[in-house]
Amino acid sequence: MTDSFTIRSIEAFCYRYPLAMPVVTSFGKMLNRPAVFVRAVDEDGVEGWGEAWCNFPAPGAEHRARLINEVLAPALIGRKFDGPTQAFETLTKAIEVLVIQCGEPGPFAQAISGIDLALWDVCARRRRLPLWRLLGGQSGKIKVYASGINPAGAAQTAEAALKRGHCALKLKVGFGAETDIANLAALRGILGAGMLAADANQGWPVRQAIEMLPRLAQFDLRWLEEPIRADRPRAEWRRLHAAAKMPIAAGENISSVEGFKEVLADDVLGVVQPDIAKWGGLSVCGPLARDILKAGKTFCPHYLGGGLGLLASAHLLAGIGGHGWLEVDVNDNPLRDLCCGPVLGVREGAVELDQEPGLGIAPELSRIERYRSI
Repeated sequence: MTDSFTIRSIEAFCYRYPLAMPVVTSFGKMLNRPAVFVRAVDEDGVEGWGEAWCNFPAPGAEHRARLINEVLAPALIGRKFDGPTQAFETLTKAIEVLVIQCGEPGPFAQAISGIDLALWDVCARRRRLPLWRLLGGQSGKIKVYASGINPAGAAQTAEAALKRGHCALKLKVGFGAETDIANLAALRGILGAGMLAADANQGWPVRQAIEMLPRLAQFDLRWLEEPIRADRPRAEWRRLHAAAKMPIAAGENISSVEGFKEVLADDVLGVVQPDIAKWGGLSVCGPLARDILKAGKTFCPHYLGGGLGLLASAHLLAGIGGHGWLEVDVNDNPLRDLCCGPVLGVREGAVELDQEPGLGIAPELSRIERYRSI
């Protein structure tokens, strides 16, 4: 088969899994786990899968799915492209005025990212290569860390993650200094000398973040993630960097090429975390990941969602290389576990992707049909 393809169909499927235990952050709770999966099929019947970020706001998943099905898919169906990047650029250009008119750059970027991931899967399957190899990878083995550890029951969650094969953990902080410090102490005790990180989810003003830094230093954190709002002036981020004893991480809420160029040009961020399902897909974030490594920083793809986006993030990390970790949420979510293939099999803090074409799996939608919302 040639690299060019004509798109026969694109369809989004929306799901919600109700939670017994909410996922909490410093800015709110998730009472269920949504997922928007995207299926693309070319004229030869080759099928690819992607996922669009849809965690917030609460009703956002159905909106993204409708954007894909009713606005974006009709603009691509029947058109021939030389590759996924051309389709990404064509679609992004086509909706520029519409995005301005409705004031929704985020939802459109997320919907386009889901389509982009599906088209990269199509491309890799057409080439009969695993996606990580198509992206230039030499090995399908990557390091992972257990994420999404809530303040309530943090120690129990961490112990369960270690039993499942994890060797690295990331705790959510921003719930009061005493709670944060107690949980970090418990996790460091459980983990020993292993990799431990903390994520404040933009929860502190810069003054409070700087006050917390000395108290956090005792835990030998691999990084402190988003201690302040992502949109705060660069001067505040530089103040944090100057005071911090650990690397500062961010990237999931940067959504422009210019924004990433700015953070790669200075020393503030030691760990950079673009989210391929939230902005840019593989078409933008693949080259960006290489730029992150060239800048001497650690590339760790951000991810919190269903299994297809997680699996695509794993392929990107394996494809690009470096010494980063893949984020694997450890909260209950069949929309992740039933669709992430080998990422479910964590052994000694790592997973190994296989040699099957594309993502290596096609989701069995019948297994999650009872969670379908639209």
